[in-house]
Amino acid sequence: QVQLIESGGGLVAPGNSLRLSCVGSGGTLGRVAMGWFRQAPGKERALVANIPWHGAGPWYADAVKGRFTISVDSDNGATYLQMNNLKPDDTAMYFCAAAPTFADIRNSEIRYWGRGVQVTVSS
Repeated sequence: QVQLIESGGGLVAPGNSLRLSCVGSGGTLGRVAMGWFRQAPGKERALVANIPWHGAGPWYADAVKGRFTISVDSDNGATYLQMNNLKPDDTAMYFCAAAPTFADIRNSEIRYWGRGVQVTVSS
């Protein structure tokens, strides 16, 4: 059974950066689309960014466009989220996800979820 394991979260001051990593273990992911969701307390889980297995044409939520960059290493079943100029509104639990296609991620038809990693942006 494939598991997605996130790392790289933490507490940072506004304006700083973090890089989240997500690696699949326990099996082979294959050529899947991957994405990052986030959920803040009292809010629904929302898609932040997703990317096809080949890495071209990623999608970003308006709230993070220009600040976050998603990348994928399909050979190693990994995805990364570089988060720059972090804001307090970015505070949330961040979840990695994998699905057969790019559209599946957008439609929240997820095959594999990670357990999540906490990102807190506060001075």
